[in-house]
Amino acid sequence: MSSFNPATATDTRQQYLTFTLGEALFAVGTLNVREIIEYGHLTPVPLMPPSILGVINLRGGVVPILDLRQRFGQGATQVSRRSCIVILEVQRSGIDQVIGIVVEAVNAVLEIPEQDIEPPPSFGSQIPTDFLIGMGKLDTRLVVLLDIGRVLSLDDLQLLAGRELPESA
Repeated sequence: MSSFNPATATDTRQQYLTFTLGEALFAVGTLNVREIIEYGHLTPVPLMPPSILGVINLRGGVVPILDLRQRFGQGATQVSRRSCIVILEVQRSGIDQVIGIVVEAVNAVLEIPEQDIEPPPSFGSQIPTDFLIGMGKLDTRLVVLLDIGRVLSLDDLQLLAGRELPESA
């Protein structure tokens, strides 16, 4: 008796922060979300892949900022006055890592029941299925549920972890 179970706890509902990238609606589990901040000045880091936009100083800590659209091979995120940075905390190799993602707009926190989550499609997606938990069914549309730990535990982030970042004066 094998069934698809995206919930990490015995709870059959999980909350997701939804946001917009291009025409698509995406979501990450709220347990990974630390905070949402205004899009501001980023300090570029030399020799990083295009999906790593730079770093910010967040209360004394250096936080790398990732452009998910570029990570998915869909071009740069269009920054507007609604754009913001979602600060996430994920575990990578047993270590908590804080990283920010640029989103075009944050929408809402939604509770999606387990029975309304389908496995990732094996076709038709521009995003590798490894990055997906599944597809959440809302009233009139679908939301792409990201496995943010997999999206963020990539070679380019390992590059960042191994590089000494310049100290700001």
